Amino acid sequence: MTTEEMTYHQPVLLHQSIDGMNIHKDGIYVDVTFGGGGHSREILKRLEGKAHLYSFDQDADAEQNIVDNPRFTFVRSNFRYLKNFLKYYGEDEGIDGLLADLGVSSHHFDDAERGFSFRFDAPLDMRMNQRAKQTAADIVNSYNEPALANIFYYYGELKNSRQIAAAIVKERNNKRIETTGELQTIVQPFFGRDREKKELAKVFQALRIEVNHEMDALKEMLAAATEMLKPGGRLVVITYHSLEDRMVKNIMKTGSIDGDETKDFFGNTSSPFKLITRKPIIPDADEQAMNPRSRSAKLRVAEKQKMILNKK
Repeated sequence: MTTEEMTYHQPVLLHQSIDGMNIHKDGIYVDVTFGGGGHSREILKRLEGKAHLYSFDQDADAEQNIVDNPRFTFVRSNFRYLKNFLKYYGEDEGIDGLLADLGVSSHHFDDAERGFSFRFDAPLDMRMNQRAKQTAADIVNSYNEPALANIFYYYGELKNSRQIAAAIVKERNNKRIETTGELQTIVQPFFGRDREKKELAKVFQALRIEVNHEMDALKEMLAAATEMLKPGGRLVVITYHSLEDRMVKNIMKTGSIDGDETKDFFGNTSSPFKLITRKPIIPDADEQAMNPRSRSAKLRVAEKQKMILNKK
């Protein structure tokens, strides 16, 4: 892996996730979070013959990392359109494995102008896809107080979400909130010094999720993956916060995003997946030391089961 690729995004749980895919050399695979291309390159090393890898990323900056390989196709799109693009490329018979590393790339956090981090005073942007119209600034300046409170409560899991929302609305009545620094100044008084950075991170996380419609996109992608995976195909997902991890855990365990269980005649839970990892795999101490952003990562793996039809 080149220095540029590492700078863009250092892949988390690289070997554990690729091993979890149980790759067949002639299979069809998807990496829905291309980023710096680290996971995709590792997948391509294991492919031969007519095998193919489709990698998705909606960020134009990711195109600088495109792989020159006849078995590789880059799809500049949100992964919520997974099913549409697979059909467009003629993969109607399904895929043998899908990898999703749901973390925000280091590139996004470190590029001050993108507005993902409170470490820099920059425009409140946070768009993964810069062709999209709505920015974080648009949200904090236009959403009503209850809507803002809901975002901070559900996406940031902040107990004082109402107070935060009220403070934002009060401030924007005097002046439009344009930068990360201005937002930080408004919300910082609500957090104790011991947890200040963690709570600020939750505020920014909540806005980022809303700007990019991350939960809706993840829901659609997981449903499409469940449908498109062939029997024996693997779903491999790395999550970074409880909201997305809950969704992934639910669909792997029950086949439902909401965790609604379907029971068979004997009362056993019926799921399209067999769990390969009963408990999530987390980075070891060495990886966490080398890449602090990996500390919250959880890797889950499940395998699509063969559907057994009831005989009449």
